[in-house]
Amino acid sequence: MTAIQTGGPEYDARIRRAERLAAQHFFASEFLDFYKHIAAFQKSLRASIAASSGAKSQSTAPVEMHAPLDLTVLLPHFRGFLSTLEQHAPPALAKSAQQMSLLPSDSWIASLEAYWQHAGKYDQQVGAFAQFLARAFLQPYAEFRALLLPRPPIVVTTKICPLCGARPLSGVLRVEGDGGKRFLLCSFCFQEWEFRRILCPTCGEEAEAKLPVYIAEQLPHIRVEACDTCKFYLQTVDLTKSPLSISPKTATPSPWWMIWPQFRSPCGPMRRAIPGCSRTSWARDLGEHG
Repeated sequence: MTAIQTGGPEYDARIRRAERLAAQHFFASEFLDFYKHIAAFQKSLRASIAASSGAKSQSTAPVEMHAPLDLTVLLPHFRGFLSTLEQHAPPALAKSAQQMSLLPSDSWIASLEAYWQHAGKYDQQVGAFAQFLARAFLQPYAEFRALLLPRPPIVVTTKICPLCGARPLSGVLRVEGDGGKRFLLCSFCFQEWEFRRILCPTCGEEAEAKLPVYIAEQLPHIRVEACDTCKFYLQTVDLTKSPLSISPKTATPSPWWMIWPQFRSPCGPMRRAIPGCSRTSWARDLGEHG
């Protein structure tokens, strides 16, 4: 079993970035400390998933992303996950975890299986805390399965993850030539796919004038890419301005960036735009059309 499959180095890098960000941004230190506990649990769960998979024959490997959950591997860890939240999560989320811990295991199974089938697609229809419990627990499993699947050829720009079908959590601008190439980061399995620069990921709007970008002076590498047509926006990390925002080894955004949007809002990764920062256009900011 490789280090990539067990996920240890990735989670170690995420925890180190959380520690570094907490030192740089005191206002986020409480949340980042909470994230470190989540990442430590996910690291342990990912190792258990990898070990179980390695002990089984290749004929049992999943043939599709949303093949049934292996509950014999997952369920023994769920109570420990809830306990982690009860001890370290903000009060409201900790209470939700405590309430879930009192339910019978049949309810746990129903909740996890229901979320697994539709993860990242209809999250706005699920309560914020219920969504978080299932998502944060199942993400290591989703990441592991995504690594086992061949990458499908992408012949058109797709608004959802080509592997698991979830919506994007955030965008990423990676350095390419004199500018940046745009990618979207899956809100569930954390895989990336290339996406057109001048295009709304929600409604498909292509008019440059209707696709403003909002940037705060304090965080110039964080972009809010909005759409005046559908009134939704996507938060994006601009690596052309801050290469350290994403680890080159794990290709995963800083941990607070992964969880903060879905944790703060019950509406899911894509949310309605609220103007307030300095505004520019996608094309003018990127330097060219995609």
